[in-house]
Amino acid sequence: MGSASSGAVSLGRTAGGLALAGAAALAWAAFVEVRWYTLREVTVPVLPAGQRPLRVLHLSDLHLLPGQQRKVDWVRDLASLDPHLVVDTGDNWAHLDAMPALLRALEPHLAKPGAFVWGSNDFVAPIFKNPARYLLPDARMPHHPEPVHLPWRELGARFRDAGWIDLDNRRDVVELDGRRVSLVGTNDAHLNLDRYPPAGRPDDARTGDDPVDLHLGVTHAPYRRVLDAMHDDDVDLAIAGHTHGGQLAVPGWGALVTNCDIDTRRAKGLHGWPGPRPDRAGGAGSTWLHVSAGLGTSPYAPVRFACRPEATLLTLVAG
Repeated sequence: MGSASSGAVSLGRTAGGLALAGAAALAWAAFVEVRWYTLREVTVPVLPAGQRPLRVLHLSDLHLLPGQQRKVDWVRDLASLDPHLVVDTGDNWAHLDAMPALLRALEPHLAKPGAFVWGSNDFVAPIFKNPARYLLPDARMPHHPEPVHLPWRELGARFRDAGWIDLDNRRDVVELDGRRVSLVGTNDAHLNLDRYPPAGRPDDARTGDDPVDLHLGVTHAPYRRVLDAMHDDDVDLAIAGHTHGGQLAVPGWGALVTNCDIDTRRAKGLHGWPGPRPDRAGGAGSTWLHVSAGLGTSPYAPVRFACRPEATLLTLVAG
């Protein structure tokens, strides 16, 4: 029969082991994985029969800070993928002095056709909040200090001057490799700035005499109301960011939170909306949906676990 003291020693060793494992996981999340950028490549069958593939580079949630040279260099190198279109789903920066670094990172991409929408941290720099708030159904803070306002109007002018299309609550059209692509987007739903542009107006490229080959939807935060509107609008592919893929995930399980009202199984990757993927059983009425886990974090929570920072090359092919 074991003694009480031997049981206490055993429990102490177990607690000590758990503490060491937790410390190791935190060190990995804070010093390794948060900078372990990866390119994810996804094929989406959304083009008309017989068409050549189109390459779409999806960038999201850089949350760039001054001094993040490795991230700048990595993002610049993505230009070697030679995409037909670059889609930026917002939260580009996280500091008042990040404009030079951000423009350096995006410089080769601004030479390509592109489209963008804003996220909340394009307007204001992140503020400190208790990380436990992210476990709530709505992580937004009802009362918070006055934020640092970022020069998003200047950034938007730089994007538009380079030829990128502003899709914040707008529709537009772009010619890509001989194809005519209709675009629709919204401003940030996390700040309740989304106003979905009605279909059938003159700015809807599908109402003209020239047919479109593809209809893309772009938004920062994949709230259900925005995805429902895109589904009703017959979008072929909806593209979003914001979730950070949950940022801290459980291996074998996935994300615990999404920081919006979408379900955690759609926190990142290629899915269908509102049902399964269109190529899966029960998904015949769904819209293709891609959610990026993004490349950054808030400077107040600079960790990732089981959720590497990412950009995505979406190769659109004939269905």
